[in-house]
Amino acid sequence: MSQPPSFQPPAQPPWGQQPPVQVCYRHPERATLIGCQRCRRPICPECMVEAHVGVQCPECVREGARATRSAEGPYGGTRSANPRLTSLVLIGVNVGVFLLIVLTGGGLGRWANRLAITPLGQCLVDDSTGRYYPGLGQAACDAVQGAYWADGVATGAWWQLITSAFAHAELLHVATNLLTLYFLGPPLEQVLGRARFLAVYFVSALAGSAAVLWLAAPDSSALGASGAIFGLLGALLLIARKSGGNYQQIAMWLGINVVITVLGGAYISWQGHLGGLIGGLAVAAVLVLTPREQRARWQWPGVIAVTLLLLVLIAVRVVMLR
Repeated sequence: MSQPPSFQPPAQPPWGQQPPVQVCYRHPERATLIGCQRCRRPICPECMVEAHVGVQCPECVREGARATRSAEGPYGGTRSANPRLTSLVLIGVNVGVFLLIVLTGGGLGRWANRLAITPLGQCLVDDSTGRYYPGLGQAACDAVQGAYWADGVATGAWWQLITSAFAHAELLHVATNLLTLYFLGPPLEQVLGRARFLAVYFVSALAGSAAVLWLAAPDSSALGASGAIFGLLGALLLIARKSGGNYQQIAMWLGINVVITVLGGAYISWQGHLGGLIGGLAVAAVLVLTPREQRARWQWPGVIAVTLLLLVLIAVRVVMLR
Protein backbone atom coordinates (compact mmCIF):
# COMPACT_ATOMS: atom_id res chain seq x y z
CA MET A 1 0.00 0.00 0.00
CA SER A 2 1.56 3.30 -1.05
CA GLN A 3 1.91 6.23 1.29
CA PRO A 4 1.79 9.90 0.21
CA PRO A 5 5.20 11.53 0.01
CA SER A 6 6.14 13.01 3.34
CA PHE A 7 6.75 16.70 3.63
CA GLN A 8 9.82 17.81 5.49
CA PRO A 9 9.24 21.17 7.20
CA PRO A 10 12.00 23.71 6.72
CA ALA A 11 14.66 23.96 9.36
CA GLN A 12 14.11 26.53 12.06
CA PRO A 13 15.90 29.80 11.24
CA PRO A 14 18.58 31.23 13.54
CA TRP A 15 17.38 33.28 16.50
CA GLY A 16 16.10 36.68 15.50
CA GLN A 17 15.38 35.87 11.84
CA GLN A 18 11.88 35.53 10.36
CA PRO A 19 10.83 31.97 9.36
CA PRO A 20 10.43 31.38 5.63
CA VAL A 21 6.90 31.79 4.32
CA GLN A 22 5.12 28.48 3.53
CA VAL A 23 2.83 28.22 0.56
CA CYS A 24 0.08 25.71 -0.24
CA TYR A 25 1.55 22.80 -2.19
CA ARG A 26 -1.43 22.95 -4.55
CA HIS A 27 -1.62 26.75 -4.81
CA PRO A 28 1.94 28.16 -4.69
CA GLU A 29 0.63 31.73 -4.82
CA ARG A 30 -1.10 31.32 -1.42
CA ALA A 31 0.78 31.65 1.85
CA THR A 32 -0.46 29.44 4.67
CA LEU A 33 0.24 28.42 8.24
CA ILE A 34 -1.86 25.23 8.02
CA GLY A 35 -0.27 21.81 7.64
CA CYS A 36 -1.71 18.36 6.88
CA GLN A 37 -1.84 16.30 10.06
CA ARG A 38 -0.77 13.18 8.16
CA CYS A 39 1.99 14.18 5.73
CA ARG A 40 2.78 17.69 7.13
CA ARG A 41 2.51 19.39 3.75
CA PRO A 42 1.29 23.03 3.90
CA ILE A 43 -2.27 23.50 2.68
CA CYS A 44 -4.51 26.50 2.28
CA PRO A 45 -8.04 26.68 3.75
CA GLU A 46 -9.54 25.74 0.37
CA CYS A 47 -7.55 22.48 0.20
CA MET A 48 -7.85 21.34 3.79
CA VAL A 49 -10.33 18.56 4.65
CA GLU A 50 -11.64 18.09 8.18
CA ALA A 51 -10.46 14.77 9.70
CA HIS A 52 -11.14 13.05 13.03
CA VAL A 53 -8.10 14.87 14.39
CA GLY A 54 -7.06 18.10 12.71
CA VAL A 55 -7.13 18.55 8.94
CA GLN A 56 -5.67 16.60 6.02
CA CYS A 57 -4.74 17.33 2.44
CA PRO A 58 -6.85 15.86 -0.42
CA GLU A 59 -4.23 13.21 -1.28
CA CYS A 60 -4.14 11.84 2.26
CA VAL A 61 -7.95 11.77 2.36
CA ARG A 62 -8.06 9.74 -0.88
CA GLU A 63 -5.35 7.40 0.38
CA GLY A 64 -7.24 6.81 3.63
CA ALA A 65 -10.48 6.12 1.78
CA ARG A 66 -8.68 3.66 -0.51
CA ALA A 67 -7.21 1.82 2.50
CA THR A 68 -10.66 1.64 4.13
CA ARG A 69 -12.28 0.26 0.98
CA SER A 70 -9.61 -2.44 0.63
CA ALA A 71 -10.81 -3.99 3.91
CA GLU A 72 -14.39 -4.16 2.62
CA GLY A 73 -15.64 -7.12 0.64
CA PRO A 74 -17.58 -6.83 -2.63
CA TYR A 75 -20.94 -6.99 -0.81
CA GLY A 76 -20.20 -4.78 2.18
CA GLY A 77 -18.75 -7.25 4.67
CA THR A 78 -15.35 -6.93 6.29
CA ARG A 79 -12.82 -9.25 4.68
CA SER A 80 -11.84 -12.13 6.96
CA ALA A 81 -8.15 -12.41 7.74
CA ASN A 82 -8.61 -16.21 7.80
CA PRO A 83 -11.75 -17.21 5.84
CA ARG A 84 -11.29 -20.87 6.79
CA LEU A 85 -11.55 -20.26 10.52
CA THR A 86 -15.34 -20.00 10.78
CA SER A 87 -15.92 -23.17 8.78
CA LEU A 88 -13.35 -25.03 10.89
CA VAL A 89 -15.10 -23.92 14.09
CA LEU A 90 -18.47 -25.07 12.71
CA ILE A 91 -16.89 -28.37 11.72
CA GLY A 92 -15.44 -28.74 15.21
CA VAL A 93 -18.84 -28.16 16.84
CA ASN A 94 -20.46 -30.72 14.54
CA VAL A 95 -17.76 -33.28 15.32
CA GLY A 96 -18.14 -32.67 19.05
CA VAL A 97 -21.92 -33.19 18.92
CA PHE A 98 -21.45 -36.29 16.76
CA LEU A 99 -19.11 -37.82 19.36
CA LEU A 100 -21.60 -37.00 22.12
CA ILE A 101 -24.35 -38.82 20.22
CA VAL A 102 -22.15 -41.80 19.39
CA LEU A 103 -21.03 -42.19 23.02
CA THR A 104 -24.60 -42.01 24.35
CA GLY A 105 -26.31 -44.64 22.25
CA GLY A 106 -25.97 -43.29 18.71
CA GLY A 107 -29.01 -42.36 16.67
CA LEU A 108 -31.23 -44.37 19.03
CA GLY A 109 -29.91 -42.76 22.20
CA ARG A 110 -31.55 -40.08 24.27
CA TRP A 111 -29.17 -37.31 23.25
CA ALA A 112 -29.99 -37.89 19.60
CA ASN A 113 -33.68 -37.60 20.48
CA ARG A 114 -33.06 -34.38 22.42
CA LEU A 115 -31.06 -32.68 19.66
CA ALA A 116 -32.86 -33.89 16.51
CA ILE A 117 -35.92 -31.94 15.42
CA THR A 118 -39.34 -33.50 15.95
CA PRO A 119 -42.32 -31.24 15.20
CA LEU A 120 -44.64 -32.51 17.93
CA GLY A 121 -42.69 -35.18 19.80
CA GLN A 122 -42.53 -38.98 19.90
CA CYS A 123 -43.71 -41.74 22.20
CA LEU A 124 -40.64 -43.97 22.17
CA VAL A 125 -40.32 -47.58 23.28
CA ASP A 126 -37.74 -47.64 26.06
CA ASP A 127 -35.62 -50.44 24.60
CA SER A 128 -33.01 -48.46 22.59
CA THR A 129 -34.39 -49.78 19.29
CA GLY A 130 -35.80 -46.49 18.03
CA ARG A 131 -39.31 -47.88 17.82
CA TYR A 132 -42.14 -45.53 18.69
CA TYR A 133 -45.93 -45.43 18.86
CA PRO A 134 -47.17 -43.43 15.84
CA GLY A 135 -49.83 -40.84 16.56
CA LEU A 136 -49.67 -41.25 20.32
CA GLY A 137 -49.69 -37.97 22.26
CA GLN A 138 -47.85 -37.19 25.46
CA ALA A 139 -50.76 -37.88 27.81
CA ALA A 140 -51.44 -41.27 26.26
CA CYS A 141 -47.74 -42.07 26.15
CA ASP A 142 -47.39 -41.53 29.89
CA ALA A 143 -49.92 -44.29 30.43
CA VAL A 144 -48.02 -46.83 28.31
CA GLN A 145 -45.71 -49.08 30.28
CA GLY A 146 -42.18 -49.29 28.88
CA ALA A 147 -42.49 -46.09 26.86
CA TYR A 148 -41.32 -42.53 27.37
CA TRP A 149 -42.14 -39.22 25.75
CA ALA A 150 -39.47 -37.33 23.79
CA ASP A 151 -40.42 -33.67 23.44
CA GLY A 152 -40.61 -31.93 20.09
CA VAL A 153 -40.57 -28.24 19.15
CA ALA A 154 -44.30 -27.83 19.76
CA THR A 155 -44.05 -29.34 23.25
CA GLY A 156 -41.19 -27.17 24.45
CA ALA A 157 -37.98 -28.42 22.82
CA TRP A 158 -37.44 -25.14 20.94
CA TRP A 159 -33.65 -25.64 20.88
CA GLN A 160 -34.12 -28.36 18.28
CA LEU A 161 -34.64 -25.63 15.67
CA ILE A 162 -30.85 -25.05 15.73
CA THR A 163 -29.32 -28.10 17.46
CA SER A 164 -30.71 -30.40 14.78
CA ALA A 165 -28.39 -28.67 12.30
CA PHE A 166 -25.36 -29.76 14.37
CA ALA A 167 -26.48 -33.31 15.16
CA HIS A 168 -25.48 -36.41 13.17
CA ALA A 169 -25.79 -40.07 14.03
CA GLU A 170 -23.94 -41.75 11.15
CA LEU A 171 -20.31 -41.40 10.11
CA LEU A 172 -21.04 -41.14 6.38
CA HIS A 173 -23.66 -38.47 7.00
CA VAL A 174 -21.42 -36.24 9.12
CA ALA A 175 -18.40 -36.79 6.87
CA THR A 176 -20.31 -35.82 3.72
CA ASN A 177 -21.82 -32.69 5.25
CA LEU A 178 -18.61 -31.49 6.87
CA LEU A 179 -16.50 -32.14 3.77
CA THR A 180 -18.96 -30.06 1.77
CA LEU A 181 -18.81 -27.31 4.40
CA TYR A 182 -15.00 -27.39 4.27
CA PHE A 183 -15.05 -26.66 0.52
CA LEU A 184 -18.03 -24.29 0.32
CA GLY A 185 -17.58 -22.26 3.50
CA PRO A 186 -14.23 -20.48 2.99
CA PRO A 187 -14.91 -19.06 -0.50
CA LEU A 188 -18.35 -17.87 0.60
CA GLU A 189 -16.91 -16.21 3.72
CA GLN A 190 -14.18 -14.63 1.60
CA VAL A 191 -16.85 -12.93 -0.52
CA LEU A 192 -19.40 -12.05 2.19
CA GLY A 193 -17.29 -11.63 5.31
CA ARG A 194 -17.65 -13.60 8.54
CA ALA A 195 -20.84 -12.05 9.93
CA ARG A 196 -22.77 -12.33 6.66
CA PHE A 197 -21.54 -15.87 6.09
CA LEU A 198 -22.81 -16.89 9.53
CA ALA A 199 -26.12 -15.18 8.76
CA VAL A 200 -26.53 -17.34 5.65
CA TYR A 201 -25.58 -20.48 7.57
CA PHE A 202 -27.85 -20.05 10.58
CA VAL A 203 -30.85 -18.62 8.73
CA SER A 204 -30.61 -21.53 6.28
CA ALA A 205 -30.56 -23.96 9.21
CA LEU A 206 -33.59 -22.22 10.73
CA ALA A 207 -35.42 -22.28 7.39
CA GLY A 208 -34.74 -26.01 7.10
CA SER A 209 -36.25 -26.56 10.55
CA ALA A 210 -39.29 -24.44 9.65
CA ALA A 211 -39.86 -26.58 6.55
CA VAL A 212 -39.63 -29.76 8.64
CA LEU A 213 -42.28 -28.38 11.02
CA TRP A 214 -44.66 -27.59 8.17
CA LEU A 215 -44.04 -30.40 5.70
CA ALA A 216 -42.91 -33.45 7.70
CA ALA A 217 -45.08 -35.75 9.79
CA PRO A 218 -45.62 -34.37 13.34
CA ASP A 219 -44.00 -37.42 14.94
CA SER A 220 -41.11 -37.69 12.46
CA SER A 221 -37.54 -36.85 13.37
CA ALA A 222 -34.70 -35.24 11.40
CA LEU A 223 -31.13 -34.22 12.07
CA GLY A 224 -28.06 -33.06 10.17
CA ALA A 225 -26.42 -29.95 8.72
CA SER A 226 -27.80 -30.59 5.24
CA GLY A 227 -30.29 -27.72 5.41
CA ALA A 228 -27.51 -25.23 6.17
CA ILE A 229 -25.32 -26.80 3.44
CA PHE A 230 -28.10 -26.42 0.88
CA GLY A 231 -28.39 -22.80 1.98
CA LEU A 232 -24.69 -22.27 1.25
CA LEU A 233 -25.15 -23.85 -2.19
CA GLY A 234 -28.06 -21.52 -2.89
CA ALA A 235 -26.06 -18.47 -1.79
CA LEU A 236 -23.07 -19.45 -3.92
CA LEU A 237 -25.33 -20.03 -6.90
CA LEU A 238 -26.86 -16.56 -6.61
CA ILE A 239 -23.49 -14.86 -6.07
CA ALA A 240 -21.92 -16.65 -9.04
CA ARG A 241 -24.88 -15.70 -11.22
CA LYS A 242 -24.75 -12.07 -10.07
CA SER A 243 -20.99 -11.74 -10.59
CA GLY A 244 -20.89 -13.56 -13.93
CA GLY A 245 -19.03 -16.58 -12.51
CA ASN A 246 -19.37 -20.23 -13.40
CA TYR A 247 -22.79 -20.74 -11.83
CA GLN A 248 -23.51 -23.70 -14.14
CA GLN A 249 -21.11 -25.90 -12.18
CA ILE A 250 -22.73 -24.93 -8.88
CA ALA A 251 -26.17 -25.58 -10.39
CA MET A 252 -24.94 -29.02 -11.48
CA TRP A 253 -23.82 -29.91 -7.95
CA LEU A 254 -27.09 -28.60 -6.57
CA GLY A 255 -28.97 -30.75 -9.06
CA ILE A 256 -26.97 -33.83 -8.07
CA ASN A 257 -27.84 -33.23 -4.42
CA VAL A 258 -31.52 -32.82 -5.32
CA VAL A 259 -31.45 -36.17 -7.15
CA ILE A 260 -29.78 -37.82 -4.14
CA THR A 261 -32.43 -36.27 -1.89
CA VAL A 262 -35.25 -37.64 -4.05
CA LEU A 263 -33.72 -41.08 -4.37
CA GLY A 264 -33.03 -41.20 -0.64
CA GLY A 265 -36.76 -41.22 0.00
CA ALA A 266 -37.65 -41.82 3.63
CA TYR A 267 -34.01 -41.78 4.74
CA ILE A 268 -33.39 -38.14 3.76
CA SER A 269 -35.27 -35.09 4.98
CA TRP A 270 -36.15 -33.41 1.70
CA GLN A 271 -38.11 -30.89 3.75
CA GLY A 272 -34.97 -29.70 5.52
CA HIS A 273 -33.05 -29.54 2.24
CA LEU A 274 -35.76 -27.53 0.52
CA GLY A 275 -36.18 -25.12 3.42
CA GLY A 276 -32.43 -24.60 3.74
CA LEU A 277 -32.09 -23.86 0.02
CA ILE A 278 -34.90 -21.29 0.11
CA GLY A 279 -33.47 -19.69 3.25
CA GLY A 280 -29.99 -19.43 1.76
CA LEU A 281 -31.33 -17.90 -1.46
CA ALA A 282 -33.43 -15.39 0.51
CA VAL A 283 -30.57 -14.16 2.69
CA ALA A 284 -28.13 -14.09 -0.23
CA ALA A 285 -30.63 -12.05 -2.24
CA VAL A 286 -30.81 -9.46 0.54
CA LEU A 287 -27.02 -9.28 0.82
CA VAL A 288 -26.11 -9.44 -2.85
CA LEU A 289 -28.94 -7.70 -4.72
CA THR A 290 -29.17 -4.63 -2.47
CA PRO A 291 -27.69 -1.63 -4.36
CA ARG A 292 -24.22 -0.65 -3.14
CA GLU A 293 -25.31 2.75 -1.85
CA GLN A 294 -28.16 1.17 0.16
CA ARG A 295 -26.26 -1.75 1.74
CA ALA A 296 -25.49 -0.12 5.05
CA ARG A 297 -29.15 0.79 5.41
CA TRP A 298 -30.94 -2.34 4.23
CA GLN A 299 -28.74 -5.46 4.42
CA TRP A 300 -29.04 -6.31 8.10
CA PRO A 301 -32.67 -5.15 8.42
CA GLY A 302 -33.39 -7.44 5.47
CA VAL A 303 -31.68 -10.41 7.14
CA ILE A 304 -33.61 -9.68 10.35
CA ALA A 305 -36.86 -9.51 8.36
CA VAL A 306 -36.22 -12.95 6.83
CA THR A 307 -35.44 -14.36 10.28
CA LEU A 308 -38.59 -12.85 11.80
CA LEU A 309 -40.71 -14.25 8.98
CA LEU A 310 -39.32 -17.72 9.69
CA LEU A 311 -40.01 -17.32 13.42
CA VAL A 312 -43.59 -16.27 12.69
CA LEU A 313 -44.08 -19.32 10.46
CA ILE A 314 -42.63 -21.53 13.19
CA ALA A 315 -44.86 -19.97 15.85
CA VAL A 316 -47.98 -20.42 13.72
CA ARG A 317 -47.14 -24.07 13.09
CA VAL A 318 -46.46 -24.70 16.78
CA VAL A 319 -49.92 -23.33 17.63
CA MET A 320 -51.47 -25.56 14.98
CA LEU A 321 -49.66 -28.65 16.25
CA ARG A 322 -50.68 -28.00 19.84
